[in-house]
Amino acid sequence: MQRSLLLTLTLLAAAMVVLPAQQAVNDANPLYRPISIRMSTISVPPIAGVPFSATAVIKNQQTLPDGTVQTSRNINLIGRDSRGRTHGEMRQRVPEFSKDVPPLNEVHIYDPQAHLKIVYYPATHIASRKPQSAPAVTADLSDHSNPLVKVEDLGATTIDNIDVKGTRRSVTIPAQNAATGAPITVVDEYWYSEDLHLNILLVHSDPRTGEQTVALSDIKREEPPQEFFEVPPGYKIVDMTPPAGAPAARGSVAAGSPTP
Repeated sequence: MQRSLLLTLTLLAAAMVVLPAQQAVNDANPLYRPISIRMSTISVPPIAGVPFSATAVIKNQQTLPDGTVQTSRNINLIGRDSRGRTHGEMRQRVPEFSKDVPPLNEVHIYDPQAHLKIVYYPATHIASRKPQSAPAVTADLSDHSNPLVKVEDLGATTIDNIDVKGTRRSVTIPAQNAATGAPITVVDEYWYSEDLHLNILLVHSDPRTGEQTVALSDIKREEPPQEFFEVPPGYKIVDMTPPAGAPAARGSVAAGSPTP
């Protein structure tokens, strides 16, 4: 458990060099990450009128110092209804060869109309509920003024009969910041569906941490079941509403984001 936690923290720290904080909805920006790698989590933007459900498969591949290639995977169910409510899961990672379904740790539900976030934990049958406002719109991630950032248009194609546009973003990290003794290049590839407002495929490649991919499959363009956005029976609900006069929370609203 400690080794797994240490690996996760290490990868997250490395990813922070190129993975910005959760972005607000900005359809004009093809580099917006409506689905972003957060190791075991998936983020979905709360957009009304575009319901869907899908299976998100996250794969992590890393070459260890002894040359061994370590590969793990995660499978999360995600979805959004016509009201913009989102559902996302956080599961444990399992080895790539495992046939087991990754154990479910948390389920995140967000209601943008009620500005309410709920996280429930199957292991304890406890759910937390707290107000959550939408994040502020952020700047274009292409960063044209930065000579260390290169953005390429990969053109249009289809993935599982969904039209997508591809973008590759490469960031060169100088040797003094790379902790490797030499400059390295970190590459992100996005295949974005303007119709669904989602990246259908995302690949993050970093020589220090290996390659992580997020791929959506079994995409259903229909209303998810109502229970997708409800706490199951038998859970104790803990109200996390701040005291009157306390500043409102502001941050990631997407399902699957780690609890602050």
